[in-house]
Amino acid sequence: MTDTAATPVPPATDPTFTPPGLGRRFGALVIDWVLCLMVARSFADPVRDGWPPVLVLILEYGFFLGLFAQTPGMYLTRLRVVAWTDGGRIGLARALLRGLLLALVVPALIMDHHRRGLHDRLTGAVVTDATRR
Repeated sequence: MTDTAATPVPPATDPTFTPPGLGRRFGALVIDWVLCLMVARSFADPVRDGWPPVLVLILEYGFFLGLFAQTPGMYLTRLRVVAWTDGGRIGLARALLRGLLLALVVPALIMDHHRRGLHDRLTGAVVTDATRR
């Protein structure tokens, strides 16, 4: 006998799936962006050179989403990014691609009814609520 409470339903097949609000998502992005500015400042001048914080953001998303399904900002705002079809981690390659597409800004603004931006749809990902254990 399997415990269905311990096995979450993948967002793609969950008719009750409700995406988190945009406020929390934006809050997580702001936290992550401030962290990226602080890290980039250690090797460049983010005011003069705009690319170092963007590069750090892409790498942050690749590392944290690929391995932990959450960036530091997402952890603080209780969000996570999972695979749309199975609810598992998206892995490093897809997380890096998602970060790159997010850095382009426009894909994130084109959302469907599940609030999946183009960057999420192209990488097979979705932002969900995270539960604390």
